[in-house]
Amino acid sequence: MDLNRKSQVVALIARVSLGVWFVYSGGVKIFGSGLDRFTFDVSNYKLVSAPWDAVAAYTVPWFELIAGVCLMLGILRRGALLTIFGLVVVFSVSVGWAWAHGLDISCGCHGGDTKIQYWSKAAELTGYFLLLGWLWWMEIRRSYQSHVV
Repeated sequence: MDLNRKSQVVALIARVSLGVWFVYSGGVKIFGSGLDRFTFDVSNYKLVSAPWDAVAAYTVPWFELIAGVCLMLGILRRGALLTIFGLVVVFSVSVGWAWAHGLDISCGCHGGDTKIQYWSKAAELTGYFLLLGWLWWMEIRRSYQSHVV
């Protein structure tokens, strides 16, 4: 198997894994801990006030779920990557805001009460950006190669 083929297989595994993770994350908020709990978690960040905290809490998990499914199935891959990138930007800004203001709150990521460990959350978000950047590069490369051949 040549290097290009191996990198495409790794990209497929990464896309499916990332998609599964975002489906899980959105699904837990919607069907597990519930959107009321997530609204409470969003309001703890003190970035937006009511009713915008509820608007965010009731829409973000659906974006996670739908973009994750698209990524897993290979449907609208670039749109799914851009959506997840946008979500990670929003998550990063929110966590950075909370960190800068010294808020001792739970993340809200999966409905638990565990307080944010800011350094580990920063490392996690950095990992998302690196993975998303690499997947985007692979998409561009794949598109270019299909036009050349």
